Amino acid sequence: MSGTRPLVTACIVTWNSREQIGRCIDALLASQGIAGEIQIVVVDNDSADGTAAFVREAYGARVTLIANDANRYYAAGNNQAFAVAEGEHVLILNPDAYVEPDCLATLLGALEPDSGIAAVAPRLILPDGSVQRSCRRFPAPWWLLCEAALLRRALPRTRAFGGYFYGEWDYADAREVDQPMTSCMLLRSAELRALGGFDESFEMFFNDVDLCYRLRERGGRIRFVPEATCLHDHGASTRQARRSMVRKSQEGMGRFYDKHYRPRMSAVGYALCRALIAVIGAARLLLARRDAP
Repeated sequence: MSGTRPLVTACIVTWNSREQIGRCIDALLASQGIAGEIQIVVVDNDSADGTAAFVREAYGARVTLIANDANRYYAAGNNQAFAVAEGEHVLILNPDAYVEPDCLATLLGALEPDSGIAAVAPRLILPDGSVQRSCRRFPAPWWLLCEAALLRRALPRTRAFGGYFYGEWDYADAREVDQPMTSCMLLRSAELRALGGFDESFEMFFNDVDLCYRLRERGGRIRFVPEATCLHDHGASTRQARRSMVRKSQEGMGRFYDKHYRPRMSAVGYALCRALIAVIGAARLLLARRDAP
C-alpha cells in the first residue's frame, strides 16, 4: 500500500470460508479500470478450517487480517473491518462473492458523480447462471402477510403480492431500491461513519436491512447497477448451520420491527406483526428440516 489513501476498502468477514476466500480476494486483485488502490481487510471469526492461516500465508501484507479468537458474528466483524478502513469508499463483500473485473469500476462510475447516492449494488449471478433476486423492499406489515399467507408464493411476479422481493422486476434496469443484499455493496465511507457502522444487536441477519433503512432515513439513495456483476455462491457459510441461521434470521426481523416499526404502531398491530413473523419462522424451519441431509 502506498502512502496515498486507497480509493476502496473491501471488508470481508469469514467463518469457515477457506474454500471461497482465495477466489474472492483474487477477484478483487484482478479488478480493472480503477484509478486508485484497493485495501482489503479480512476479519476471520474463529474459523476451524484454517481460513485465517491461509489468508496470512497466501497474501501476506496485501491483506489486513484480523483473526478473532471467538465468533463475533457478521455485524461486529464488519465493524472491526470498518474501524481500520482507509478508503474513500467501503465495499462490504461476502467471501462467497466474486467481483467481475469491471465490477468495481462500474459501481464507482455510478456512485461518485451523484452525491445523493449513498450506496450502490451490482447484479448477483448464481452458480447456475441465473440472476439472484437480491433486492428487497423494507418488510412492511403487508409483506409479512403476503409471506405468512403464501400469497407471494402463489403470485410471485406481481407487485401486489410479490413486491417484497421486487417480484414484478427482472433486474435488467438500473433503479433505486430499498435494500440490496450486502453480499456486495459499495458505500461512501462518510455515510458509513455517520451511521456508526452496523448495529451489533443484529448479530447475523437484518443488520443490512437496518443499515439501509438508516441510510434512507438520512436521505441517502441506494442504487442497483445491473451493468456491474458479481458471482455469488449464495450462502456458502450460512448453509453450514441452516436451521440455526433460520432462527437468527427471524430474530433479526423481530428486532427490526421492535426498533423501527413498533414506536409508530398500535399494540394490536404490533402483536399481529409479531405473530406473522412467528408463522414465517415456523414455516422456514419446517422447510429447513425437510431439506436437511
